Amino acid sequence: MSKIKKETGKSSKEKVKYKIVNWPAYNRALINRGDITIYFTEEAMYNWYDEGPAQRGAQYVYSDLCIETMLLFKNVFRLPYRQTQGFAQSIFMLMGLDYLQIPSYTQMSRRSTSLELSVMELPRSGNITVAIDSTGLKIFGEGEWKVRKHGYSKRRTWRKLHLGCDPDTGFIHCATLTTNDVDDASQLEDLVDQVEAEIKEAYLDGAYDKEKCWDGLIDRQITPIIPPRIDAVEWYEHEVGDIPDYPRNVAVRHMREHSLQDWKIQSGYHRRSLSETQMFRIKTIFGDKLYSRILTRQQAEAKIKIRALNIMTAQGMPVSIRVNAA
Repeated sequence: MSKIKKETGKSSKEKVKYKIVNWPAYNRALINRGDITIYFTEEAMYNWYDEGPAQRGAQYVYSDLCIETMLLFKNVFRLPYRQTQGFAQSIFMLMGLDYLQIPSYTQMSRRSTSLELSVMELPRSGNITVAIDSTGLKIFGEGEWKVRKHGYSKRRTWRKLHLGCDPDTGFIHCATLTTNDVDDASQLEDLVDQVEAEIKEAYLDGAYDKEKCWDGLIDRQITPIIPPRIDAVEWYEHEVGDIPDYPRNVAVRHMREHSLQDWKIQSGYHRRSLSETQMFRIKTIFGDKLYSRILTRQQAEAKIKIRALNIMTAQGMPVSIRVNAA
């Protein structure tokens, strides 16, 4: 039986090129990301110790801010717990801060599960838009080369990271970490509740094309930008056509009269892809793997990485403009 050969010719659609116009400022921001003082603040220095609430057994010695700082060192510089302890001891000695005691690696690991971590205090400037998506982070199992050569085994396990970012600033405003069998739509309410700023629009992919997602966003006065399925039909309450102004019905009619591509352009849906950019940044900077083995610690690890990424984003981001392809 003959095989159909793939088209070898190049696509007639030219690839869009972009040019960074603030390279000097962005270059300084990249250098500053390696500055340890942006992760070890004066607030942490002056609030290093905290007895905490009374409890049975050994009492707290170090504050939550101290443990958070140590976890930032661990994840930014990709160190195991023991090396993190040694790294902090040497840095503090060089900085003349050797009077500050360093928590042991066991204390860091144990306290990480009880920390109340936020993604970071983010600057507010009125209403924001949020792009929400999810990605997988590996826990253990074969590497990519072995999977490509021999396939994967049942031991290959992942966690699913759900996050929401502001496409305009690059800051991540909300995040959850779940097992890989959890539905994306089930995390939407929790994600939206984490955002402290007022949300104007939410960009989501087709996995969120569910009634609870549309109604949940509309009840919060958030405009949903969600692509209905290709074969989608209009929803109704009692009889067909009784809620013509419902946002999803408007989108379905637009797709039917024009096309899905035209709806994406008109609605600005392509901005959702900027959430994938943040996932790429997380995996590039911190790796695509979680090093903790317990879910609660994995959730703390994910939040620390997002907090570190927001600190890096605050140093400066590239500003690019579209240029004509050569």
